[in-house]
Amino acid sequence: MYPDLHRHLDGSLRPSTVEALSGAPMPDRYRFHAGMGLAAALRCFEFTLSLMQSLDAVRRVAAEACEDAAAEGVTTLELRFAPQLHGHPVPEVIDAALDGIAGRAGLLLCGLFGEAPSVLEALVDVGASRPGVVGIDVAGGPSPAHRFALVDYAGACRRARRLGLGLTVHAGEGRPPAEIFTAIDLLGAQRVGHGTTILDDEHVVDLAIRRGVTLEACPTSNVHTGVVASVDAHPLKAWLRRGLRACVNTDNTLLSNVTSPEELRRCALSDNELAAVLAHGHAAAFRR
Repeated sequence: MYPDLHRHLDGSLRPSTVEALSGAPMPDRYRFHAGMGLAAALRCFEFTLSLMQSLDAVRRVAAEACEDAAAEGVTTLELRFAPQLHGHPVPEVIDAALDGIAGRAGLLLCGLFGEAPSVLEALVDVGASRPGVVGIDVAGGPSPAHRFALVDYAGACRRARRLGLGLTVHAGEGRPPAEIFTAIDLLGAQRVGHGTTILDDEHVVDLAIRRGVTLEACPTSNVHTGVVASVDAHPLKAWLRRGLRACVNTDNTLLSNVTSPEELRRCALSDNELAAVLAHGHAAAFRR
């Protein structure tokens, strides 16, 4: 029934699996909370990633993520992660995740803001050779300390598209809408993760509408990172009124303590709005 196209594998472990892999319950200091900021939120992944440094752990978490999503009523699922962070050769990590998924979800491979473009290029190469990999993502967030900017990934992203991989980009997560323009126009993104500032620039709105881009809304996560003050303040409904395509996603079920049905409930959508975001989500799924 529900689509969830933006769910990070390393942010969506079961609490019981955290305890099994670490020997202790999930520490509260690694849970997201309102207004913590993106940088602090990204640091929480250091803990969950530390638990996923074996291929068996990657396989287990991927399998359980699919089981949990199915139990929530998610029928169109994509999981994403950065295999280069899991302590083994990238192809082996990807294959472990695909083994766990066992055809129940599409897998997205994440390059990270600040990494050398060659890292993303390598992910494209491996992903294109694995039918279970349906797309590429550029995730995380920019930093003044980064040597590489979003535009530097354009070559790898456009090559991914040519090879039949879908492309989504974390852009405009509280940052200027020019970043969303870059993601769509220069990188060729079909979907944009978060995109909360898109309404600040009418030209970017028009571009997204013309290109049929779908915005991956993650309202609870955006409250936690301080991008929006509350779920009620999220621009999702305004996007729909403006004619933008959008779907609702969990982002990180463990770190944000949320499920797909709960995320949709919090959005308090009308029947027509709910029908729209469900339809947009199912239609925007990447398929190979």
